[in-house]
Amino acid sequence: MDEKNISQAVISRLPRYLRYLGELKDSNIERISSQELSELMNVTASQIRQDFNNFGGFGQQGYGYKVNFLYDEIAKILGINKTHHLIIVGAGNLGQALANYMNFERRGFHFTGIFDCNEALYGKKIRDMYVQPMENLKNFVKDNAIDIVVLTIPKTGAVKVAEELVSYGVKAFWNFAHVDLNVPEDIVVENVHLSDSLMKLSYNISRKNKGKD
Repeated sequence: MDEKNISQAVISRLPRYLRYLGELKDSNIERISSQELSELMNVTASQIRQDFNNFGGFGQQGYGYKVNFLYDEIAKILGINKTHHLIIVGAGNLGQALANYMNFERRGFHFTGIFDCNEALYGKKIRDMYVQPMENLKNFVKDNAIDIVVLTIPKTGAVKVAEELVSYGVKAFWNFAHVDLNVPEDIVVENVHLSDSLMKLSYNISRKNKGKD
């Protein structure tokens, strides 16, 4: 099946499958059934089979799934079987926290540079990177084959910066700025709105507490 026809709901569940399969690998579990995976993940076995059938199935009836094989196949689907080179634009608290999060590298995402317009931050070492001025962006992107730019800057400057980066050849953004980017359709953007996630949490708390007051 053409992956373009696969729903975003299915795609959004793949990283969770990968995480659980990684834990099974670390525990030296070689095989698992959809029912066993269902009990671990609190997802129905039927849903798991439907999700995997979008990509060919992966399992054998009566045998289940080979954990290592399934992990590798989902990693390929997610594109993390290869290395991605990232830079961060915005060296504030969020940018620094992302740069210091080691688990990204274990998934093949390597931060190679961090940039900011605040002169007070220039030269500050974050992990093995030094904060650089925005003026260095163009040459750095072109010289280092950057795959993804992480935007952790205020929304007032994010649109302009994204447009400039597209002109430098950037094809993908992980956007933490609370604004829609004005980029061509062939540019991939993943928006992360932290406040939206917190409000969803608040909504679910409110639902749980209904009738208890």
